[in-house]
Amino acid sequence: MTKSELIANRLREVLLNGTWIANTNYKQQIESMTWQQANQKIETLNTIAILTYHINYYLGGILNVFIGGKLEIKDKFSFDMPPVTSETDWKNLIGEFLTNAEEFILQIEKMDDQKLDEIFVDQKYGTYLRNIEGFIEHSYYHLGQISLIKKLITENNE
Repeated sequence: MTKSELIANRLREVLLNGTWIANTNYKQQIESMTWQQANQKIETLNTIAILTYHINYYLGGILNVFIGGKLEIKDKFSFDMPPVTSETDWKNLIGEFLTNAEEFILQIEKMDDQKLDEIFVDQKYGTYLRNIEGFIEHSYYHLGQISLIKKLITENNE
């Protein structure tokens, strides 16, 4: 198995269908929520909808580079989610997230291992590998938040 395939498997675990590290994944967490739960505010914490949007924002932005486009995302806009005001809005966000996640993983899976050591867009961003590993860590960080927020929502609604 190539290094790229191993990394793609790690991403598949956190985003789509794994349970090895966190005993859950994004798909499992977000598909089992209503749009109201996803928008439920717990004190000063971000909502699950906003965290889903946030991770998807980076998925889409990095994926654009993988397929030959430019890096057009900016950290300051990564929480600027359009309102989720219906189940359709929530399902659309989930659908976009899952589509981006699957394509992101496929792009990494077919990447030559040498590509992982190349500069990602600009020297200041480091290598492809550094950015992919950073995304994995970022994803686990927010998956933990989503899991805890979901637990608080469930407990508050009992």
